[in-house]
Amino acid sequence: MPLLCLKGMAQLPFTHTLVLIFFLCFYVALPTPEDPIKCTSKNTNCTITNSYGIFPDRSICGAEQVFYPTEEEELVKVVASASQSKKKMKVATRFSHSIPKWVCPEGQKGWLISTKYLNRVLEIEAEKRTITVQSGVTLKQLIDEAAKAGLALPYAPYWWGLTIGGILGTGAHGSSLWGKGSSVHEQVVELRIVRPTGPQDGYAKVHTLSHQEDDQHLNAAKLSLGLLGVISQITLKLEPLFKRSITYLTKNDSDLGDQAAAFGQQHEFADIIWYPNQHKAVYRVDDRVPMNTSGNGVYDFIPFRSTPSLELALIRTTEDVQESTRDADGKCLLAKTTTNTLKATAYGLTNNGMIFTGFPVVGFHNHLQASGSCLEIDMNAKITSCPWDFRVKGEFFHQTAFSIGLSVVKNFIEDVQKLVELEPKRFCGIEIYNGILMRYVKASSAYLGKQEDAIDFDITYYRSKDPMTPRLYEDIIEEVEQLGIFKYGGLPHWGKNRNVAFEGVINKYKNAGKFFKVKDEYDSQGLFSSEWSDQVLGLKEGLTISKDGCALEGLCICSQDNHCAPSKGYFCRPGKVYKEARICTRLGY
Repeated sequence: MPLLCLKGMAQLPFTHTLVLIFFLCFYVALPTPEDPIKCTSKNTNCTITNSYGIFPDRSICGAEQVFYPTEEEELVKVVASASQSKKKMKVATRFSHSIPKWVCPEGQKGWLISTKYLNRVLEIEAEKRTITVQSGVTLKQLIDEAAKAGLALPYAPYWWGLTIGGILGTGAHGSSLWGKGSSVHEQVVELRIVRPTGPQDGYAKVHTLSHQEDDQHLNAAKLSLGLLGVISQITLKLEPLFKRSITYLTKNDSDLGDQAAAFGQQHEFADIIWYPNQHKAVYRVDDRVPMNTSGNGVYDFIPFRSTPSLELALIRTTEDVQESTRDADGKCLLAKTTTNTLKATAYGLTNNGMIFTGFPVVGFHNHLQASGSCLEIDMNAKITSCPWDFRVKGEFFHQTAFSIGLSVVKNFIEDVQKLVELEPKRFCGIEIYNGILMRYVKASSAYLGKQEDAIDFDITYYRSKDPMTPRLYEDIIEEVEQLGIFKYGGLPHWGKNRNVAFEGVINKYKNAGKFFKVKDEYDSQGLFSSEWSDQVLGLKEGLTISKDGCALEGLCICSQDNHCAPSKGYFCRPGKVYKEARICTRLGY
């Protein structure tokens, strides 16, 4: 995620910069993001978007009606009614943080089922070390309630504003190769899913799935992209609450290719932040320590804190100007200011919840595993917000995320380093958004999960409000994207990415056939499918869209100049390192 409270400061005098840092980073009141579903009348004639305000193709999806069940019985009635009427359905979450269009029902006549009020922790069994929750419970709720019982979810995404159902649906994860790995769905021991049926079962049926009784169906359902039905509740395996010790080490990235694969085996919660232009890699040395180790550290990641709306507007305007004037030097200066300030503030870590006094930071796992303080206070005002809140003039970005197998990750890193050598400034725009986050993910038992132990590369970067306006150094991200996805067979994160990352993706999963078998059994009429999901799964054409400017938005890989922006000097050309790539390059840099 972007580091927003530090942007724009490179243009300010030093004393003003200090004031701005304090104002942006420590003023924490905010409006909770609003419901992504909007209806013109009571729960009918609705639209849905994501928390960023728009999908990769810049559409907003329509729906005939939305339902807000609070109990499984209500959920069964909704699914049965839709099944009997042959209505298409999609499941929506509280904050809708997925970038692609998984939540879009078919056409304007589909139904939305929101898990907003399926938000209760149902049971914690301390002896069995399990927690059972409704699917709309947020990660923060689960972490907090588990900790009260002296338990912990060992691995989780870093952003706590996700729902457990949404996490399972898109395969969200943290960073670890230890144990069962960092994917939350690997901790599922049982789930209940409501699926459509025929009149013999009242048009809807509840299935209870567990590895003990139904391993095949569970391996499909625990990462299903919402295509099998509606998950009503989930039981997760927990561990006794423990402490962690975190130290960030900054090193030269010259040997990153050699270090990357080994580092994940050396430390349980390891990750790496890579700043290619600065030739730096920040290694997170993060492991369990005995419970009697002194320390009460807290993690409040700076980009996930609330930011004043006026400052967000200033920051975005600065970035727009840098893009339009092709101010690469300004972007690089801004990137260095951002990364230096992050380092100085320990990336949001404090030793006691108030101040940072030095590494290591030791604390309880529940205080260090995730954050998201911009969601904590509801003031019903637009004074401050999460930096990406589309209701204010703030961040607007693309996000590319894919996992590369450990067996070839060194080669991928070295190819990217070759691109850096050609023109380091091309990567400054990435570094403004805190560089490339490298997280470790283990091979998964889910049919649509990771196929081998891998590193997930998360890259966030500027997106113009005008779909026909190319980015400064448009070509660099396109080549990195095509390097990872096509040359090295990277698996795109299901909840992120532009359309091109999903081209031919289903062919990369050896158990795709098993998933389709369960899908056909659970939803034979395709009521939970949509045109978008069918395109991603290779059942329909149309995932990539050929039109003027389509490559700028990741709707296509350019094959002709008009897919780029020839009137603005951007033409379709081969890649600079990966010659098979086709990228929008500005001639005459």
